[in-house]
Amino acid sequence: MLKFLSKVKIEFNALDPRIASCMEFLAQCNAPKAKESNPACQLQVKRRTDDHPPQITVTFVNGVEEVFDATSTPGQTIRTMILEKGQFLETEQMFREAGEKWPVIIPEEELHQSFPGTKPRKAEEKKQ
Repeated sequence: MLKFLSKVKIEFNALDPRIASCMEFLAQCNAPKAKESNPACQLQVKRRTDDHPPQITVTFVNGVEEVFDATSTPGQTIRTMILEKGQFLETEQMFREAGEKWPVIIPEEELHQSFPGTKPRKAEEKKQ
């Protein structure tokens, strides 16, 4: 997960009962496997003393920053969203390195073509 990130900032008040997501995500970030995937990723923990809700801010390697409300989003969900976006970034990089345009635009007529090895759908199946 950390391989897609350049920075992680976790903010919470230790007395706030809503910090479970922050603690879960912090544990995932501190796992040896995660740290090995990107030792250069900065991990900041800000312990607050005010009523600011717990939040997790991540900066992807392409500079895009995303803020998650840790009061209502489980740590595992945040991890999953980071992995999905990271895979998207890897795909984008692969296309750019190959000299292809990004984003890839598939013409509408190609979306409806049948391909070798697939069965064309019958009219009755399309209606369902």
